[in-house]
Amino acid sequence: MFKKILIANRGEIACRVIKSARKMGIKTVAVYSDADRNALHVQMADEAVHIGPPPAAQSYIVIDKIMAAIRATGAEAVHPGYGFLSERMDFAAALEKEGVVFIGPPSPAIEAMGDKITSKKLAKEAGVSTVPGYMGLIADADEAVKISREIGYPVMIKASAGGGGKGMRIAWNDQEAAEGFQSSKNEAAASFGDDRIFIEKFVTQPRHIEIQVLADKHGNCVYLHERECSIQRRNQKVIEEAPSPFLDEATRKAMGEQACALAKAVGYTSAGTVEFIVDGNRNFYFLEMNTRLQVEHPVTELITGVDLVEQMIRVAAGEKLPFAQKDLKINGWAMESRLYAEDPYRNFLPSIGRLTRYRPPEEAATATGVVRNDTGVYEGGEISMYYDPMIAKLCTWGPDRLAAIEGMRLALDRFEVEGIGHNLPFCQAVMDHPRFVKGDITTAFIAEEYPEGFAGVELGEDRLKRIAAATAAMNRVAEIRRTRITGTLGNHERHVGDDWVVTLQGQDFPVLIAADRQGSTVTFKADGSSLRVTSDWLPGQPLARLQVDGAEIVLKVAKIPGGFRIRNRGADLKVHVRTPRQAELAKLMPQKLPPDTSKFLLCPMPGLIVKISVEEGQEVQEGQALATVEAMKMENILKAERKGVVRKINAAPGASLKVDDVIMEFE
Repeated sequence: MFKKILIANRGEIACRVIKSARKMGIKTVAVYSDADRNALHVQMADEAVHIGPPPAAQSYIVIDKIMAAIRATGAEAVHPGYGFLSERMDFAAALEKEGVVFIGPPSPAIEAMGDKITSKKLAKEAGVSTVPGYMGLIADADEAVKISREIGYPVMIKASAGGGGKGMRIAWNDQEAAEGFQSSKNEAAASFGDDRIFIEKFVTQPRHIEIQVLADKHGNCVYLHERECSIQRRNQKVIEEAPSPFLDEATRKAMGEQACALAKAVGYTSAGTVEFIVDGNRNFYFLEMNTRLQVEHPVTELITGVDLVEQMIRVAAGEKLPFAQKDLKINGWAMESRLYAEDPYRNFLPSIGRLTRYRPPEEAATATGVVRNDTGVYEGGEISMYYDPMIAKLCTWGPDRLAAIEGMRLALDRFEVEGIGHNLPFCQAVMDHPRFVKGDITTAFIAEEYPEGFAGVELGEDRLKRIAAATAAMNRVAEIRRTRITGTLGNHERHVGDDWVVTLQGQDFPVLIAADRQGSTVTFKADGSSLRVTSDWLPGQPLARLQVDGAEIVLKVAKIPGGFRIRNRGADLKVHVRTPRQAELAKLMPQKLPPDTSKFLLCPMPGLIVKISVEEGQEVQEGQALATVEAMKMENILKAERKGVVRKINAAPGASLKVDDVIMEFE
């Protein structure tokens, strides 16, 4: 077994590999850029080597710099994680030439399967069902439009060397095909150093289901069942689960056997994933093979009990797999929520900044439930604009799907993140969505359920009443504290009343509070119903754990004038707790209107201006491209929302902008 391995990656996956290596008694070497000097993976590793400036193209994907770090530390093997160099055949070949073991498949398999054009041809030759498309190289945008017309819209434009949603666009017409081709080409060059593009038919209403395979160097190959990855935005996964709620045993077996047959056909070893799209009739089509560890591998580990990273290391060291296909059973159900530094209220655009608060739920494992959090950040750390916006992967396991979902709901409730925009509210909304709970999901879920974008959640009457009761009780605790403080300063004692009006989500709940030593009973005047609230919450604590009629409710709490800001289950509420007279007067207050920004193009995220597509004085039409902004390795084309004339352009290509900086003004 190896004594020392180098991890050619960063963030949560580097931390994840370090954990398994440490468990196996193997020392680890981290590499880091200027931006990651204080990163968690650097702190966790036994050694760390600086490899250059923040951009990945000048550090993490420069093979010579990784090779120099290997020589300097004497590492015997390299784990590439995912992304960066993980599917670069030339990197695996360079390691082989150096006599260093690549913890992944052999370079010919990477070349065959890592290239999406070649892999589709090989899959077709092996008898695997494939999606119609054009597998040749595409010279320019005009040819991309021509090919797209021949295939028939909608089409998927994809980077041949891509992964993780980078270099991928869906086009529904000629304009989107031309724009998508160029953006995909640019992203592919920046992220992978390879700008080749191919186009295939986009299957509408598909499910994205993938098979995890594991093969050793002794001819053994197994599949570790499937993962459902259909909840996606910008073609990148957000929620994953294992197994899929859609597959039956026959389809699962057929997909698994095809995945293994394909792996064997190319001499594949190590962990890999064969991705399929599955239609409503359970017909499945080969999409691509990822010749690496997948981001969502923890859900497979939770239902099989197999440490995939450990097995990758053991396979690379020449060991046989310790199990056969008959040994791999599905145990329970697992969920994964990818926590991203991106704002769901702004169409999931990236967010950067410092994590002023980062408190994940406590990890735990029992016979009835598991909470696991794979992360690469810490409180006080900074989210950089140079890399993927992933903060953590929160996973839960339960004996069945509903138990895994409920475990995820509670874990998300307890997850505290402040200082940046993040998608926790969206993940919470999905977990409570009736369609998701039913298992009725496709890759179009977000577009269909949030066609105008995610704007938070409107809570139902029952949950509103529970929050109203909880905040009324919390307000009483805060009022008693204020009474005691003012009582020590003044000459009179202020009485805390029991008659209040709780206002939230546009509704008033007049209540009466009867308190005792154990808690409070909150009675709603409208219908006479009562809820019993108990808690040890104290004013100033940002997380309130309460029991409302014996059921747990966890609220994220911040003080606002006259009440609280409460975040729960995807809702962000201003909750006011007032006396009846205060509530009466509050209704007479005028509403503050937001400023009119209709004549400005505002930068929707921190990023770099790549291109300005119009000139001052130019008339633009609705939907016309105005500017392109790059952030976290993704290009975003900003388009006109209505017809107008450009009055002034305030930013030029190369400019670095903050959120809501004015890019251009209109007449």
